[in-house]
Amino acid sequence: MKAERPFPAVTVSPKAERSLRAGHPWLYAEEIRSVTGELEPGGITDVLTQKGAWLGAGIYSPESKIAVRILSDNANERFTDAFFERRVQYALEYRRRVMGADFNACRLIFGEADGLPGVTVDRFEDVLVTQILSYGMERRKAVLYRALTEQLAAMGVEIRGVYERSESALRAREGLEVVSGWYEGLPHSGAASTVITENGIKYTVDFANGQKTGFFLDQKYNRRAAARIAPGLRVLDCFTHTGSFALNCAAAGAEHVTAVDVSESAVGLARANAALNGLEDRMDFLAADVFDLLPRLLEEKARYDFIILDPPAFTKSRRTVHSAERGYKEINYRAMRLLPRGGYLATASCSHFMGSENFEHMLRSAARDANVTLREIEVRKQAPDHPILWNVPETEYLKFYIFQIV
Repeated sequence: MKAERPFPAVTVSPKAERSLRAGHPWLYAEEIRSVTGELEPGGITDVLTQKGAWLGAGIYSPESKIAVRILSDNANERFTDAFFERRVQYALEYRRRVMGADFNACRLIFGEADGLPGVTVDRFEDVLVTQILSYGMERRKAVLYRALTEQLAAMGVEIRGVYERSESALRAREGLEVVSGWYEGLPHSGAASTVITENGIKYTVDFANGQKTGFFLDQKYNRRAAARIAPGLRVLDCFTHTGSFALNCAAAGAEHVTAVDVSESAVGLARANAALNGLEDRMDFLAADVFDLLPRLLEEKARYDFIILDPPAFTKSRRTVHSAERGYKEINYRAMRLLPRGGYLATASCSHFMGSENFEHMLRSAARDANVTLREIEVRKQAPDHPILWNVPETEYLKFYIFQIV
């Protein structure tokens, strides 16, 4: 096989072989045992067992801990531009099918879940905002961007530009520089912001300066679930960011909604989004640290019927899971204490490393300490435009729970 194929090859440890046969697409550098041929940064390499059996082929990254990201286990594949164009096509067809009317603002490519490792593409109406974190995909981004715009055009969607937000520190581990701004390889025009509609709510998305790609699309259906609880209630939305949960609740008929974020700029954008939707008369906004605010509200005997906790990831590695769990417990414990019996709590974690088992253990501990019982209403995950592959645990990260406090 090695003689017939045009690619260099690496042989791997038995541990890596087991992982790859189970369907996980990452090969760590420490698991490579030998190399045949000359590995090219960002190039294709075959992956073999120590007995010479072919396991698949992927893109090689010389500086990353993940040395090879498997693209395919089809031995007939030659990884021409057509291969990557097909992957884009499959991703778009999947979103158009599962997202329906929400195709206008959704994640079009979700990295490994779409067979395009390290690639994120969000659509905000007529703009695509991208993030590329792998060396091999950086080399092929012109193919990806062209395929996206051409295939969307064939679907009747005209894109006015591709805006790159490849700013993560992970790029340095791949030997890549930070890239931010309009992609110059395609036409682009207009301001670096746009207006989207999600669940009937309008948002101004500042994709040049907002966090990550400018707006968090993964909670769209969880916002809708929270809104169903909200009519007639006084709502406290913590870590509101652009105001998304708060706006959904206000639009659904909440008596009043207080939206809180530590960032003054986020609060300003949330306030502007409330005005955009004509909801400012039933909302107020506060720039505050939620860890300080919740104890103060408890002392003041503030009255809320529904508290929403949607914090940023408290941990991005296994090493800090225990300290993150303490942070999650603190805010959930305070919220449970603040709510009356019969009140409602929506709580989330967007950290892959804070798994469901850990998160639920934390919630049980917080409820025990707060001397309350949690009546489960709904348990949810990320929206299907962020698909979960069961053989790739890293694709599952968002946990969202709604409870009544009894």
